[in-house]
Amino acid sequence: MTTLGILHPGSMGATVAAQARRSGTKVLWCPAGRSASSKERAERYGLTPVHALSELVEQADIILSLCPPAAAQDVARKVAACSYAGIYVDGNAVSPATMANISAIVQRSGATTVDGSVIGSPPSDSKSPRLYLSGPADALRPVAQLFEGSAVQAHLLSGGIGQASALKLSYSSYQKASRALAAVAYALASDHGVEAELLDIVEGRTTSYLAETAYFPKVAARSWRWGPEMKETAHALEEVGLPSDLADAAAAVMERWAALKDTSSDLAVVLQELHTGPESEPT
Repeated sequence: MTTLGILHPGSMGATVAAQARRSGTKVLWCPAGRSASSKERAERYGLTPVHALSELVEQADIILSLCPPAAAQDVARKVAACSYAGIYVDGNAVSPATMANISAIVQRSGATTVDGSVIGSPPSDSKSPRLYLSGPADALRPVAQLFEGSAVQAHLLSGGIGQASALKLSYSSYQKASRALAAVAYALASDHGVEAELLDIVEGRTTSYLAETAYFPKVAARSWRWGPEMKETAHALEEVGLPSDLADAAAAVMERWAALKDTSSDLAVVLQELHTGPESEPT
């Protein structure tokens, strides 16, 4: 039986780990320092707790890191400090350069790095996200096998470390930034009382995030994770000489929603936070 360690069971990590269990994989997690919500999710999905990270590292054949991108390197350092020598999959939304740093960190302890990216919503009976994997060929197959027959669709990429991360941020740079821009556009129309007319215009189009106003609160609630991802996207754009202004601006917009982390606010509150966020405080 393959043993997988998950760092950490957030909304994505817990559900991805649950899919791995379907193939008979034993999934470990470390409750130390984690929130009550993480503990509830881990219990709900049948994850096996261990007392310390060192215990998880000792037992796991594969470790999957799914955490906020700003914490990805710190998580890798903690794993490396425990002398992990198995397969370390970083599935976070980080730039190729950040991914290279993470790879160097975990390789110091003898681990093999796999670059991963999850594109799509958390897996469920109705949703099947894709898990893209790149890195050493002999390490990709064992990771993909964890999810055979599950709702997580593993896709192997050629080209080595950085490919999966580049793909993730290529997608995120549009998908997340455009939702932030749609919210700002709607807020401007709302301030001038023409939001109904704006929606009438866009609803005649084939598709438009601007018409999906009910999604704006979800964007706001997730911005504590999406904002750092947009900063990583900006880094990735700069690395190849592309303008990073839009990604930086999307991150700045999302910072204004910091107080709405993991909430279920109504649209009016979300729009108001765009006016009263950190960047609009009086000097």
